[in-house]
Amino acid sequence: MGLDGKHVAIFLENLYEDIEFWYPYYRFKEAGARVTVVAPAIKEYKSKNGVPAAPDLAAGDAEADKFDAVIIPGGYSPDHMRRSQELLALLKKIYEQGKVIAAICHGPWLLASIGAIKGRKVTAFISIKDDLVNAGAEYVDQEVVRDGNIITSRTPKDLPAFCREIIAALGG
Repeated sequence: MGLDGKHVAIFLENLYEDIEFWYPYYRFKEAGARVTVVAPAIKEYKSKNGVPAAPDLAAGDAEADKFDAVIIPGGYSPDHMRRSQELLALLKKIYEQGKVIAAICHGPWLLASIGAIKGRKVTAFISIKDDLVNAGAEYVDQEVVRDGNIITSRTPKDLPAFCREIIAALGG
């Protein structure tokens, strides 16, 4: 299960879902991965419950080729993330390089924003199902769905399966 040498980005924005950010953050550190928190700017961000988090790197300063995977937590933060051209550009480059992209809850909104889900099977929080279908995805109601390099999950209760699938995709 070791991820030594792997570099994982976790996106951050205001109103993130606490457990969908912190669970993967610590899980991937525990597995030996280098974890870098990436946000639109270097400043403090607060979760839906007011828990502060700070990024290590601004999206405009991040280089896609330095990462093996990116994790997009949910909550209401993906609605804010979609407004950052720097985050979207970084995500699109990582996608084009065929690296692992994992999104949970409302996170798949970003995949729709960069055109990464057309013709793919995905899952997400049920309230964005129509958005994903309208972006050309096939919505599947499962705890985790992997379609090539895209891994998606629905809610916090799916986090163990979500993280296991990401680790498997990274060869851990």
